[in-house]
Amino acid sequence: MRAFVCNTISEDLSGASLTEIAEPVAKAGEVKIAVRAASLNFPDILMCQGKYQFKPELPFTVGMEFAGDVVETGEGVTRWKIGDRVCGGAKTGAFAEFVTASEDGLRPVPAAYSYAEGAAFGAAYLTAYVSLVRRARIEAGETLLVHGASGGVGMATIEVGKLLGATVIATTGRDSKMDAIRQAGADHVLNLRDGFREQVKELTDGRGADVIFDPIGGDVFDESTRCIAFDGRLLVIGFMSGRIAEIKTNIPLIKGFSVAGVRAGEYGRRFPEKGRENMAQVQAWAEDGLIRPRIHAELSLDEAAKGLGMLTGRDVIGKIVLTT
Repeated sequence: MRAFVCNTISEDLSGASLTEIAEPVAKAGEVKIAVRAASLNFPDILMCQGKYQFKPELPFTVGMEFAGDVVETGEGVTRWKIGDRVCGGAKTGAFAEFVTASEDGLRPVPAAYSYAEGAAFGAAYLTAYVSLVRRARIEAGETLLVHGASGGVGMATIEVGKLLGATVIATTGRDSKMDAIRQAGADHVLNLRDGFREQVKELTDGRGADVIFDPIGGDVFDESTRCIAFDGRLLVIGFMSGRIAEIKTNIPLIKGFSVAGVRAGEYGRRFPEKGRENMAQVQAWAEDGLIRPRIHAELSLDEAAKGLGMLTGRDVIGKIVLTT
């Protein structure tokens, strides 16, 4: 079968390419899926660069999320049958024509979703939910500041924030993305080029944002500490800027805010029951039509490298999906 495989670690992703590998076989408790769509995520890039906290053994098939049709069930599988539309995620393996997964790690593709949407919603909305509900414990009426708002996770966080009753301020680095961010539900959209500290203060009557969602780090993190409310929660999602910010502990002490790291997948692994609750809520919202990922582009599996390049270039609004 064809698969996009990382053979060597490389900064420019040149160590990954489309190649032929053996088809997987469903073992006991596993399901084999013909992949119809696979969603691109920023950690896919980091793993190929050797920069992610999880470092798979080389070579590995890239890709964390997929949707497709069940074509084989292993011994003991009872939840799924051949022909079922399913979606799921794993640390690697999704950018291929076939993938295997534990039967418990799969979910039905929501009835109104395409395969592309089924592949694109899980990690993004799960990250948003764990961030806002589990880590920030956001309350209705609070103000949420979302950085990186035009990405798949950023847009998901806007939607979840609105579902939870927050007022959402969103930031982006490009005017061309502002309308799409408003359409996702943001109450206010700011351009990072102009700075955001004073605008956030003005929009919150001087209080600052109660919860700040930061996948960017660097200068954005630094400025966020200057417009966060007392008792605020600054969520560290990632470091897309390339610089890991540092903070002197007297700043959160004096200003009375907390800094919390977010690893949605690891949260579920450490707290399995809560992990199941998290995914069940996201799935229910999807089934009820309350959330829906924006698909920026659907590319072929042959264009996996191109898609990862688009993510690196920060030109994407929503999610990129590979289709087979």
